Amino acid sequence: MGQLEGKVAIVTGANRGIGKAIAIAYAREGAYVALVCRSEPGKTVEEIEAAGGACRTFQYDLSDLGGIERLIGEIVEKCGTVDILYNNAGTQSRHSCVEFPLKDWLYVMDINCNAVFFLCQQAGKVMIEKGYGKIINMASMLSFQGGLTVPAYAASKGAVMQFTKSLANEWAKLGVNVNCIAPGYLNTDMNAALINDPIRSRQILERIPAGRRGKPEDIIGAAVFLASSASDYINGIALPVDGGWLGR
Repeated sequence: MGQLEGKVAIVTGANRGIGKAIAIAYAREGAYVALVCRSEPGKTVEEIEAAGGACRTFQYDLSDLGGIERLIGEIVEKCGTVDILYNNAGTQSRHSCVEFPLKDWLYVMDINCNAVFFLCQQAGKVMIEKGYGKIINMASMLSFQGGLTVPAYAASKGAVMQFTKSLANEWAKLGVNVNCIAPGYLNTDMNAALINDPIRSRQILERIPAGRRGKPEDIIGAAVFLASSASDYINGIALPVDGGWLGR
């Protein structure tokens, strides 16, 4: 406990699932957490405060790319600085490749890829100026694989893994660590279609050496590690937390 004492951490998509788990974990480790969500993250705030932590909410739709500089500026103004950025927010759209709608493609890319890059860029400016920062982006198993009926998601997550390396190449020497976490198949709302498909659900479960799907809480250890001083010499990686999926 206390590995993030005195740090200011931004967590996007903090009102449910992985984002909620990470925000609460960061608060328990001593960070002051800026919760960025499209809707008010009431339960996350309640749990952080119940655990004795501190946070502040910022309602923002990350598809508004033009306002991201203003968002980071507001967080810095109200929270003092930014030491950690956890880019968790993401979206999904399932269609066959031959029928994939343009509007869905653009929306998925804006939330999962474009917003992530520009959040890194704007938070990175603050971190570079003071010579310290930790950025953790959300990659995916589909950063490594193509998936089925999710070409925009796969494209966005492949891009995130690649530009994470680009950022690390430029910023590692400036004291800013940029890395990814690549979750496996978790029991979250985003994976509901797979969980509810008896054939795909069975196929996925049979491939996971751990013998179970993950939980949002399974990401906490990696998320705290990459946000703490224990990861000071780690740059540009995509750390799988997948129950052994990629090794099968």
